[in-house]
Amino acid sequence: MSLPSPVIAVVIPCYRVIGQIDAVIAAIGSEVQRIYCVDDACPDASGDHVAAHCRDPRVVVLRHEHNQGVGGAVMTGYRAAMDDGADVIVKIDGDGQMDPALLPLFVAPILRGDADYTKGNRFWDLRNIQRMPLVRRIGNLGLSFMAKLSSGYWDLFDPTNGYTAIHVRVAARLPFDAISRRYFFETDMLFRLNTLRAVVVDVPMDSRYGDERSHLRVGQALVEFAWKHLRNVGKRIAYNYFLRDLSIASLELIAGVAMLAFAALFGGFHWAQAVATGAPTPLGTVMIATVSAISGLQFLLAFIGYDIASVPRAVVHRALPAERRQGAT
Repeated sequence: MSLPSPVIAVVIPCYRVIGQIDAVIAAIGSEVQRIYCVDDACPDASGDHVAAHCRDPRVVVLRHEHNQGVGGAVMTGYRAAMDDGADVIVKIDGDGQMDPALLPLFVAPILRGDADYTKGNRFWDLRNIQRMPLVRRIGNLGLSFMAKLSSGYWDLFDPTNGYTAIHVRVAARLPFDAISRRYFFETDMLFRLNTLRAVVVDVPMDSRYGDERSHLRVGQALVEFAWKHLRNVGKRIAYNYFLRDLSIASLELIAGVAMLAFAALFGGFHWAQAVATGAPTPLGTVMIATVSAISGLQFLLAFIGYDIASVPRAVVHRALPAERRQGAT
């Protein structure tokens, strides 16, 4: 007796995509059983456009009374897909930047049991990067490094890439009410997935740029995202190294921070005292501050090395029971 085919659903946030959404839907292959178009209070009434012009029986139009951002739209689609019994949920944008023909490449690692979540990476081929606008290239480099630090997925790149797929059992464990709903959504998802110890895999893809308008300003994103990344770094370290576990890396972090703080305070005090009195600082005092700083840095580097080696490698969706999500935590 053969096993039933997996149910694959696609979520498309719709906001000012009337010019591209029809082509995006038409390009989605037969391997997909359901398509959720989420009208996020679009001023152009994208949902009404899809409902009036699309004859694909797989399409379901969902509407928001008020704009909730891309994250809010995706989570509305996730909830609908889970309620309808989907196994894997793919998210693509409605502006034509993401090729629906690549969808099987995002789903395959999840169905094989190699990943819980997959995401696109536009930086895999250096030849194709040249087609990406320079400002966006530079911004993505900065955002990618900050995302590695805050999410704990040191082997991933292109964190703002919105072409993703997730196993429904993992999606059901996400704290929907706590996830960022605006442009930080994709990066915040990575942080949340790490707290679940989910395996995330990059899928190579090419950049596609047409007449669509990006609403994300890279400079503004770098500034706005910086404090959010810092917040997630603190949360992730607290969850993984002090609440969920206490390892040698936890002690290395404590020792590193303590010794660097001591070196800064002790050295700074004696430096200020030397400046005020004009008396030279004793060599022993200088050595104490220097050795403390070097030792603290070594402890921190050891912690970072442990953190890099701790990227999740074993999928979790196979160990999770198939159950409906009852609410956020």
